[in-house]
Amino acid sequence: MFWSAPPALIGVGTVGYRLTEGWSWFDSFYVAVITLTSLGSEDKHAFTMQGRVLTIALALGGISTIAVAATELLGMIVTGELRDYLGKWRMSKRISALEQHVIVCGYGHVGQHVCADLVAAGVPVVAIDRRPAALEGARERDVNPLVGDASADATLRAAGIDRARALVAVTGADADNVLVTMTARLLRPLMTIVSSVEDEATAPKLLRAGATRTASPAAVAGGRMAEAVLRPSVLDADLEMEEQLVGPGSALDGKTVGTSGLRARRGHILVAIKRRDGRLAFDPADDAPVDAGDTLITLCRREGRTPEGTNASALSP
Repeated sequence: MFWSAPPALIGVGTVGYRLTEGWSWFDSFYVAVITLTSLGSEDKHAFTMQGRVLTIALALGGISTIAVAATELLGMIVTGELRDYLGKWRMSKRISALEQHVIVCGYGHVGQHVCADLVAAGVPVVAIDRRPAALEGARERDVNPLVGDASADATLRAAGIDRARALVAVTGADADNVLVTMTARLLRPLMTIVSSVEDEATAPKLLRAGATRTASPAAVAGGRMAEAVLRPSVLDADLEMEEQLVGPGSALDGKTVGTSGLRARRGHILVAIKRRDGRLAFDPADDAPVDAGDTLITLCRREGRTPEGTNASALSP
């Protein structure tokens, strides 16, 4: 950009006067500024031939450079480019401060629903889409938008993939989801990656590419509609499953299901415990132990869900 040229010329002039005239750094800087701005000065001027040539070059270059820079800056203000630039800079700073957020690649219909549910659960979200128009209104929904190609390393790094807890690929095209999944898996070998799949035959490819899980939006929607016909009362109850990780030092660590108070807690029904080794204990008995690293699976009403989502302390008696 041209508006970065005047500072560069001031730097060149400062160093040039320092070398040719032997002035102090401040005096050299002072003369360089007043020469570039065409203010002139009677108390300080070059005596050597080299210094006078430098003054002529700065004066001629400064007039055109500053004029062009001012025109460009004014044009950016009028067209809104400066506002957009500052907005992107602020959003970049905001994203760089996020931790344990979820990156959603693709902000179409499915991506918007994913973001809405995550935000409702209190999870920070960064939405990536290569279409700027698709991300309009994302900030008003508490979603951090990022325009770019989600399959590019630079874009995922800008989204803070090194600090994210998970990535969701819902670009709408299986080929794009495979590429996004492969790129994300190379950058974060152990991160949870969930990808949508349009063609069920693509699911094995996504798993081989590095997806932790796959989901078909069509199958989910179809199953939901079938439930509305076969088991309408279940849908009317508006129930959902939740999971909470028992962390080290939790009040639940080292207790049993009976002594933990999980059975007596209203609003949550303990359905199963997933052990650290992957074993699933369905409808655990009262003497079943609860240890750090276990995941508690509970059933609750949607309005009674915990904002923390995975905060084990929310189940503490």
